[in-house]
Amino acid sequence: MKTALISGITGQDGAYLAKLLLNNNYKVIGLVRESSTNFEGLDYLNIKKEVEIVKCDLIDSNQTAKILETYKPDEIYNLAAQSSVSQSYNDPIGTFKFNTISVFNIIESMKSINPAIKLYQASSSEMFGRVGQLPITENSLIHPVSPYAISKVSAHYTCVNYREIYNLYISCGILFNHESYLRKNDFFIKKVIRESLEISFNNKKDLQVGNIDIKRDFGYAPKYVEAMYLMLQQEKPSDYLICSGKSVSLREIIYYVFDKLKIDKSRCVVNEKFYRPGDIENIYGNNEKAKKDLSWEYDYNFFEVLDLLIEEELMNYKPI
Repeated sequence: MKTALISGITGQDGAYLAKLLLNNNYKVIGLVRESSTNFEGLDYLNIKKEVEIVKCDLIDSNQTAKILETYKPDEIYNLAAQSSVSQSYNDPIGTFKFNTISVFNIIESMKSINPAIKLYQASSSEMFGRVGQLPITENSLIHPVSPYAISKVSAHYTCVNYREIYNLYISCGILFNHESYLRKNDFFIKKVIRESLEISFNNKKDLQVGNIDIKRDFGYAPKYVEAMYLMLQQEKPSDYLICSGKSVSLREIIYYVFDKLKIDKSRCVVNEKFYRPGDIENIYGNNEKAKKDLSWEYDYNFFEVLDLLIEEELMNYKPI
């Protein structure tokens, strides 16, 4: 039986990945921060009792090394991060510190304790920022436009550097936006669906949003975590874009949800206070490398994903 460590297991990706690994007969260790008390994702998927939860401060190199020495993992999936772009503007130093030092500590511990460990690093499409040419590929120019993106670029190239210099098995998944019922309420798609439901049940007046004419490449999280797993099953490590290959505007998404729930479009109110500095107008990727090398299959369009998410939200609806 293989052992996998998952940092950030309380997020949507961590929960779905844990379920996938358990189904593949792994022993799963979930790393959480000292203050973590929310395990709703694991509970929702009915797997919390099957996961061993361990508290670890990844900023502390001694704690990180001790975890590797104690549990002797075959694979590590590093999903832990300060992952909010908007929050990164409020706390750029804290975002950069956690998102980079934690990666250094994991890799240095691997290098000194067991260089045979395989590491998956969660990189981000936000790294590309203002691209000159679409679709984005693994070789596109990187031009980050937020503190979060800058921190992810640093962590990404740290992984590439250690892979090339020390011959460590480190694969980076460059994931574009991916959604599920387990998303936290402050993420855009979750916010739109949750608040639209409140409007449809007459518990809320309108949906307040920022710039909704930007376009993004959205996908379905349970399918994206399959690609994470597949990356560590390859003979050689590499970096892969995980995306749908198409972009859709936030306005289209909102209006689709409104139509599904029979909400008048006038209930969508654009408020400039929700605009982000340096927002990107359009971004989408090319997933051919992942499909070819990993035999990863993905054929959802995002409106099909929205149908799944709306249905699951309705099944679990409780007024805010």
